[in-house]
Amino acid sequence: MDFKQQTQLLIKHLKQEVSLNKSAIEKLTSIIKFKELNKKEFLIKPGETANTMNFIVQGSMRSYYLDENGQEHTLQLGIEEWWINDLYSYLSRKKSRMYVQALEKTHLIRLPKVELEKLYIEVPAISNFFRIKIQSAYVAVQERVIDSMCDDAYERYDKFRKSYRDIEQRVPQYIIASYLGVTPEFLSYLRKKHS
Repeated sequence: MDFKQQTQLLIKHLKQEVSLNKSAIEKLTSIIKFKELNKKEFLIKPGETANTMNFIVQGSMRSYYLDENGQEHTLQLGIEEWWINDLYSYLSRKKSRMYVQALEKTHLIRLPKVELEKLYIEVPAISNFFRIKIQSAYVAVQERVIDSMCDDAYERYDKFRKSYRDIEQRVPQYIIASYLGVTPEFLSYLRKKHS
């Protein structure tokens, strides 16, 4: 997929939520940066500040942190036409505590924060788009926290499977286990027990 096709995919994605005229599209495309990551390559590491909004054109990614025992905790997974970031770092301007990593060879469109903030004023539809996305992200995080406190491991796995069937086929089991808050062995047990 060339840069023009990648850009068209982003514009189509935005148009699912907001209307964009030709002028708005030109302003948006003027700030786009393209990035390619190899499998296991990092976009963000702890100590860095997240400075872009990142749209996955092709590939898959995850964000995770390591606890004091070196245990991985996956917070977010993403595939084509999803956004991935350390929103805490991006919004607070504080150093990241997370890793954002490619799980496959990945092509990204990156929108730099400084230019995007200017675009919010010039093109209110873009601001509206990101307001919608950030609100949706907040709701998803809150749902996930409540599910982790109320649902047992199988219920969490079943919801994940039903909601993210495309992801389950592409992401290693140990990462899904990390996302669900269980060990890979326990996830394997759940899969066998309920297959």
